[in-house]
Amino acid sequence: MASMRDGQLIELLKDRFGFSSFRPGQLEVIEAILAPENVLSVMPTGAGKSLCYQLPAVYSEQKTIIVSPLVALMDDQVAALSELGIQVSKVHSGLPRDENVQQWRQFASDTANIIYLSPERLMQPRMIAALQKFPVGLFVIDEAHCISKWGADFRPDYEALSKLKQFFPNAVIAAFTATADKATRADIVEKLTGGDCKVFVKGFDRPNLSLEVLPKQNMKIKLKEFLSERKQQSGVVYCLSRNETDEICSLLTADGFNAISYHAGKTPEHRREAQNRFMTEEAVVMVATVAFGMGIDKPDIRYVVHTSLPGSVEAFYQEIGRAGRDGKPAETRIYYGLQDIVRRQRMIFEGEGSEKHKLLEYKRLEALIGYCETSACRRLSLLSYFDETSADCGNCDNCLNPPELEDFSQLAKLLIKAIKDTGQYFGVAHIIDVVRGAETQKVKARSHDRLSVFGAAEDYEKQTLQTMTRQLIGNGALKVNLEKYGALEVAEFGRKIFQGTEKFMAKKVSKVPKASRKSQSSASSSSSSSSSASSGACRHPALFAELKKLRLELAKQRSVPAFVIFSDKTLIHMANEMPASPDAFLSINGVGKAKLDEYYPDFSDVIAKFKAGANT
Repeated sequence: MASMRDGQLIELLKDRFGFSSFRPGQLEVIEAILAPENVLSVMPTGAGKSLCYQLPAVYSEQKTIIVSPLVALMDDQVAALSELGIQVSKVHSGLPRDENVQQWRQFASDTANIIYLSPERLMQPRMIAALQKFPVGLFVIDEAHCISKWGADFRPDYEALSKLKQFFPNAVIAAFTATADKATRADIVEKLTGGDCKVFVKGFDRPNLSLEVLPKQNMKIKLKEFLSERKQQSGVVYCLSRNETDEICSLLTADGFNAISYHAGKTPEHRREAQNRFMTEEAVVMVATVAFGMGIDKPDIRYVVHTSLPGSVEAFYQEIGRAGRDGKPAETRIYYGLQDIVRRQRMIFEGEGSEKHKLLEYKRLEALIGYCETSACRRLSLLSYFDETSADCGNCDNCLNPPELEDFSQLAKLLIKAIKDTGQYFGVAHIIDVVRGAETQKVKARSHDRLSVFGAAEDYEKQTLQTMTRQLIGNGALKVNLEKYGALEVAEFGRKIFQGTEKFMAKKVSKVPKASRKSQSSASSSSSSSSSASSGACRHPALFAELKKLRLELAKQRSVPAFVIFSDKTLIHMANEMPASPDAFLSINGVGKAKLDEYYPDFSDVIAKFKAGANT
């Protein structure tokens, strides 16, 4: 039975979605949803998670509700499905009332079996009552980490989704997110399914991404130097604020770069045009806030640069995950300074949310600071946050150009002993208070002033102890347990340091974190091996450019993003194969029957003209 269904799923995958095979991990998730089982799937950005719920919804023909937090993301996914000939409804605040009514009637009348809703609209009593009149088979929760207070982007409106099983006990709950650590995963599973859930975690390792952290002094000069060496490549430069985004974009534009500014303060028309330009033009620098990136399917993003410290490891991982989706080398870089820490701390403590939520956000920030300050392999530090292990990558600045280190084993042993003696139940601030001999109320109330480690590091500056602790976290000797409100715990490497079987070699303490820049030869190698989408992967770059131009014209006619028509990967495959018949066009990855009927005449005409020109 399973093999028969698998054959039907592969046939549907090709006929409707235009793909000849599933990506790793997709089929297992789809089979579990159809079993039927509740599912939590943690899949990195670019792994194809949307197909994991769209295909079961089409195959089962059951009423399916897809919960999405962003209006723009809903619009893009609905447009993409419509292009595939799949009838879908959407109801959200960006539509006029009469259109929302029309969209709902389409879903209620079975013209469409799939509807996209925001969590706020879904959990209204009237909407729940209306949906209970239908045999709803599947609820899809996209960006599911938003339901968890352990998550990096908790949203109170998502918390109400924990009542879905109560209202719809027979429906399958399928939750998806790109980043969720162990604590967040456990919380999502408990809230949405009461623990009755199959969990899939696709590996977080992206070995084709190089990792680098640089001091922030003279950031604008360094940024222009970096981009000047990559003028034939497309990339993203993430900024912390709208003002900084516009400022950096103007700076680059004045210097001759094809730069585009993108943030939530821009009009929807500007943002749509910016997306289309990024997908269509060569060597575009998208300068943006975190508002940019959702749903973008551009495989040849060769670099992602952060001009300031991101908000968390999860946010950083998701943002760099947009680079190098074609599997070729891509570069990531953070410009990091102490002023970033201050700004991020202020944003947390002046922001909304409970004190508990703010504390968790602060601990996540500390973990990212640990990544920035580590003297060990950065990939090792990044993966350890998601409970994965790794050997040294040989593809980060610390591996390629190791920083100057000193032996801080004795100080590390002292900090580890303090953590152990206080029960592994306290955060960085309290541990430092203990070893510096600070007679705080918290220290006295727990009798920690009577411990042998009390005051043992009184000669050290607080900054030195903070830096050492963050490096211990970054090197995997300590870990932060968010389920215990950011308590420090001793990991296996930390135990070895404490026992004296391993040394703790750390960077010298300075006011600005040190990081080594890659050697010029490494950067040049990466640059030459991944110059643009059309150089390495595409045998006919001129045809690829013409196909992209046609795609943009069609996207503008239909008022949809360019990637909704065809992805870059599909156009590259098309340019390489130059299909001359409907059957050959249908064999292109990303072309299904609906897109064959809709687009074959236009694209085949461009291909035929290119062939004729090449043969004259």
